[in-house]
Amino acid sequence: MKLYLKQRIFSWSERFTVKDFNGNDKYYIQGELLSWGRKLHIFDNNDNEVAAIRQKAISILPRFEVYIDDRYRFEVNKKFSLLRPEFNMVGLDWSIKGELFSHEYKIVGGYGIVATVSKVFLSMGDSYSIDIKSQDNEVQVLAAVLAINCALASGGLAI
Repeated sequence: MKLYLKQRIFSWSERFTVKDFNGNDKYYIQGELLSWGRKLHIFDNNDNEVAAIRQKAISILPRFEVYIDDRYRFEVNKKFSLLRPEFNMVGLDWSIKGELFSHEYKIVGGYGIVATVSKVFLSMGDSYSIDIKSQDNEVQVLAAVLAINCALASGGLAI
């Protein structure tokens, strides 16, 4: 299953869509501009919130909690690294392999590859192709990719 995410430039407060393989709107993402820490909400086409990503305020390195169906599920933490970005995914048996700066990476679980993420070049804003191996992981993978993107954009000190 493939999803395509096209994020507009400076879209923390704007709405952007996630499309399926056929180009149909599958989800939309809404950011909160005026909040304590960054927040993103993922909605399905029926306007039901299926996940939320919340930045943990007051931490040295970016940390984002993921809530699915209003329940805490996992956290994406940026690790200290001088050469390239590295992340922990606390609460899942997933790890991230690949080049995060170039947005060419895989999310790997205990049973192999969960998803592959590739950046699409020659477009305004950030655009990604997300190939998810199991539909059961669709919302978790989308939330994880968004949390990783948020952490990369956040850089260092989060207040």
